[in-house]
Amino acid sequence: MPDLVQDALALVADWAGRPVTHTTIKGGFSHHIARVETEDGDRWLLRVLDPRIAETGLGVPLHQEIANTLCAAATGVGAQVLHVLPGAMVLEYIDGVTLDVAVMSTPETITKVAAACRRLHAGPRFANSFSIFRKLDELLAICRTHELTLPEGYTDRLPVVAEIEAALAAAPLPTVPCHNDLLPQNLIDAGAEIRIVDYQLSGDNDPCFELGDIAAEADYDPDQVVRLTRAYFGDDRHAPRVRLNAIMSNLAWALWFVVHCGLIRNRALSDFQLDAEAAAKFARAVRDLDAPSFGHLIDGRIPPTS
Repeated sequence: MPDLVQDALALVADWAGRPVTHTTIKGGFSHHIARVETEDGDRWLLRVLDPRIAETGLGVPLHQEIANTLCAAATGVGAQVLHVLPGAMVLEYIDGVTLDVAVMSTPETITKVAAACRRLHAGPRFANSFSIFRKLDELLAICRTHELTLPEGYTDRLPVVAEIEAALAAAPLPTVPCHNDLLPQNLIDAGAEIRIVDYQLSGDNDPCFELGDIAAEADYDPDQVVRLTRAYFGDDRHAPRVRLNAIMSNLAWALWFVVHCGLIRNRALSDFQLDAEAAAKFARAVRDLDAPSFGHLIDGRIPPTS
């Protein structure tokens, strides 16, 4: 276990005033996460922030992540922040079930996820702004600087990014505090509600990117996108905007995996094929870009059903 985690565990024991044991929690792609317990049965989550993540463009600066985690906690959607340590946080341990793609696709869960997003988005502004277009530019520059291998055909698709950005900018929505990385593993079903964890890429953003990112991570079909949009907005008029943002999610986060694979190479993820995930995300973006419905999305229209 890295020294920074051991150092953080010693600080947790000092804070708790008693010995603690820990269990590493797998599944995170970047930072180090452990469940910390005492003999008395108290449980917390220790999140140790790896400075390399922000340095390589894979996350927001650590002070912003901590500030945004505190803002999310204030809404009740994020875990409560019990203690802030140098480069780490002690968080509430949330009892619940981590979602997966199958559960994310059920109508009941889509409704609950939309409600969690609305609650987060109504909370305090985050410490930074976020644009998926600028993040893509940043990640692409890192790939070029370090001569990282992009998915085959990636650069051929870059001209469409400007087209999508122009279409979305023609009718902008007010930005709200967004998580920006709502893969199923960052969503916990606590029974009555969905809780949202891991604010590594958080920042104030277009709410339709939040929804589009959910759709991309769970690979929603158009009907599921409409259901999510209606659950969040009350109608489906922004469904084309959500679908365009889903394409951008897949295009940008494909580069995230390229950078992670090339510059971080987390040995804890040796069984996870980062390059294959990059290729898969890009393939889903290409599928949607080549679909006959893409032109309707650019025009802001809901494509006709076949």
